[in-house]
Amino acid sequence: QVQLVESGGGSVQPGGSLRLSCAASGSIRSINGMGWYRQAPGKERELVATITRGGSTNYADSVKGRFTISRDNAKNTGYLRMDSLKPEDTAVYYCNAVIEHYAYVRTYWGQGTQVTVSS
Repeated sequence: QVQLVESGGGSVQPGGSLRLSCAASGSIRSINGMGWYRQAPGKERELVATITRGGSTNYADSVKGRFTISRDNAKNTGYLRMDSLKPEDTAVYYCNAVIEHYAYVRTYWGQGTQVTVSS
């Protein structure tokens, strides 16, 4: 079994910063792609950013230049640094990881962490 545990969410004023973490634990051979998604009330879940095992990144246009995705392969942990936060960034943020087990590959999701940007 694998668990993805997110942390670092909270409330912040516009222009503030937060850093989310996503720690994977369990029977893991390696982690391929990792990503962050978000879902605001009444909206569909959307991609925020992804990162490959080698470090190649991809961002939604709405967060380019403000958010930075990174990972520590030795710690099986991914991060999302969020700067210059806006009220429209308010959402539940979910991490996602494609994990190789010894016999199969499977995608896992974290439980979500709330980010609220408000004055």
